[in-house]
Amino acid sequence: MRLILQTGVHYTEQDRLTEALLRNAAAMKEKQTVVAKPDQFRGLLRDTLNAMHKAQVSANARDVLLDAILGEATDIKPDRLILSDPNFFRTAGTAVQEGYFYPAAAKRMAYMQQLFPEEQIEIYMAIRDPGAILPIFHSVAMHPNEKMFWGDSSPRDLRWSELISEIRGAVPDIPITVWCNEDMPLIWGQVLREIAGYDENEKIAGGFDLLMHIMSTEGMQRFRAYLTNHPEMTEAQRRRVIAAFLDKFALEDEIEEEFEMPGWTEELMDELSTLYDADMKAIQAIPGVRLITP
Repeated sequence: MRLILQTGVHYTEQDRLTEALLRNAAAMKEKQTVVAKPDQFRGLLRDTLNAMHKAQVSANARDVLLDAILGEATDIKPDRLILSDPNFFRTAGTAVQEGYFYPAAAKRMAYMQQLFPEEQIEIYMAIRDPGAILPIFHSVAMHPNEKMFWGDSSPRDLRWSELISEIRGAVPDIPITVWCNEDMPLIWGQVLREIAGYDENEKIAGGFDLLMHIMSTEGMQRFRAYLTNHPEMTEAQRRRVIAAFLDKFALEDEIEEEFEMPGWTEELMDELSTLYDADMKAIQAIPGVRLITP
């Protein structure tokens, strides 16, 4: 069985993506795919992973977890099980510690592999410009003081590629698919289909959920009409159309966010964005990692 972990990260449209997957639960069940309801597994799995820091997992832990996760779907033996939780790597309050993104992530993924030794685990995760997400993480940090949050590092030193390399080092058999949250308006449909195990042009409910949130009603009506009149478009063509409609009909209040961090300047924000772009190239070079781009 393929065990698909949609691991966040936090503040990257995680909840909306989970909702879209759940909208397709009935259709996916016909394909021997189960998307687990968050309340059926998140608390239990989190408690199990936390307990593994202190003791070995019991021999029947896998079966107990699968029974709880599958719930009403125990009448089928799924080929694909999707678990979506932004707290796989720990909470947002501990997402940055001493200058590192999610320092517990590699160990927790090693625990996941111990829990599910018979499953083919895959990780799907979004990342985000540090200049945008670090102020949010700092605002919710369990320990926001300088030493506990930044350590000996500066904002310029945090790299998503370091986190991904650490995970790959801990669980080299688990492939990782990554995308940038900033690209989601253009690649939403592809991400949703890949997690669900759908073909490239296969219809899926919620394929435009994100667009509906960031585009005006008039824009969405015109966009849907355009798709109806051009049913043979490729994914690449569809993305160009989305970009064109967003250029004209995007809701500015929904796509422009302001971030405040004491002492930060616009020059620093621009520098962090440049470093983020360079980090994407480093991520693409990591064996076993695939980056979804527009």
